[in-house]
Amino acid sequence: MKLAANLSMLFTEQPLLERFSAAKAAGFNAVEIQFPYVERIADIKTQLNIHDLKCVLINVPAGDLMEGGEGLASVPGKEAEFAAALVECLSYVTSLRIKRVNVLPGRCMDESKRELYLSTFKRNLDTAAQMFKPLGVTVTFEAINTFDMPGFLIHNVQQMLDVIEESDHDNIKMQFDIYHMARMEEGDVSAIISRLGNKIGHIQFADVPGRGEPGTGELDFKSIFYAIEYSSYEGWVGAEYKPTKYTEDTLRWKQFITSSIAMCS
Repeated sequence: MKLAANLSMLFTEQPLLERFSAAKAAGFNAVEIQFPYVERIADIKTQLNIHDLKCVLINVPAGDLMEGGEGLASVPGKEAEFAAALVECLSYVTSLRIKRVNVLPGRCMDESKRELYLSTFKRNLDTAAQMFKPLGVTVTFEAINTFDMPGFLIHNVQQMLDVIEESDHDNIKMQFDIYHMARMEEGDVSAIISRLGNKIGHIQFADVPGRGEPGTGELDFKSIFYAIEYSSYEGWVGAEYKPTKYTEDTLRWKQFITSSIAMCS
């Protein structure tokens, strides 16, 4: 299994540019960063090169989303801002050789406008897919649970499948966040991954309900990692959780991967 450390959530005891070395020391060969735009491209590239790491995923800038706003990708009238966000993202993607870009749909707080927001999001997502396809980049989009982000436009697996079905771009896939989908879905996330692995462009994980490391909540990560390992999914798996103690002291979940593989032998 190809594991990546999410540097926006792990190793936060240190400044961002110092987290690369921490991730490498902890045994990761790849990282992902939610919003790397606070750091210069050259500085990130230096850290990747020094520590022989790949950056496998970043998000397109999302405007005011993380401060409680609607974001950019689905908001009518913000198409120009979203286009500018794509250009900024493109500069990081080309320089850092990133092959996955995630578009956060954002919020729609007025249910009567949902269809308008959804159609705006689909157009913007298609624009992103068209821009990045010549670079061999897969564009993902993420469903987020409405407990943590009320009003989030896309919040379950079926909605993601519907968007993919309606698009003509084959480089659009779902970003499957195990934490968010376990909170929203009625059913087993392992079964969903087994069934839909070829439609998933990136996987991230944290336990439920507290979003801590595996083993701190309700999810059976032996079965989940087994499902990932033996599904048709071939991408990276991002550790995107809130450590309950120093990050280096929360990595015992890696033994679940060994156990899950042993289940097949």
